Amino acid sequence: MSCCTITRHFRFDAGHRIVGHESHCGYLHGHSYSVDLRVSAAELDSIGRVIDFGVVKQVVGGWIDSNLDHNMMFNSRDPLLTLMTSSDNNGSIRPFYLFKDENPTAENIAKHLFHVSQRLLDPFKIKVVHIRVYETPNCWADYEVQ
Repeated sequence: MSCCTITRHFRFDAGHRIVGHESHCGYLHGHSYSVDLRVSAAELDSIGRVIDFGVVKQVVGGWIDSNLDHNMMFNSRDPLLTLMTSSDNNGSIRPFYLFKDENPTAENIAKHLFHVSQRLLDPFKIKVVHIRVYETPNCWADYEVQ
């Protein structure tokens, strides 16, 4: 049983496409994503916190910045991958972020970020309870484990 929760907000910009989509989302395009990550602890720490917000920013936000921000997200089976390369400003190859055998939909991004965040926060004895990924200000997906 959890005693308290906190929520940390993140933002990142990324491109994607949805293989098999019947409309515009089947084309390469991008979004300014927003993410709300809610975590809980069984009890508060010695100064009355679930965890310092800065720790969540450093650990999860750092992962988002390194892996998703200003990157392209693809289904690992996307035939377009064979035609594309990715490089940074120095000409070094930067791998795309691949979703294994699934499209990088808001729903799958939320599920993936939930599990990555839980793995990253395990050492702090923090439980991820909910994540919301906004693909646009009017459209979002939620993921939580009951």
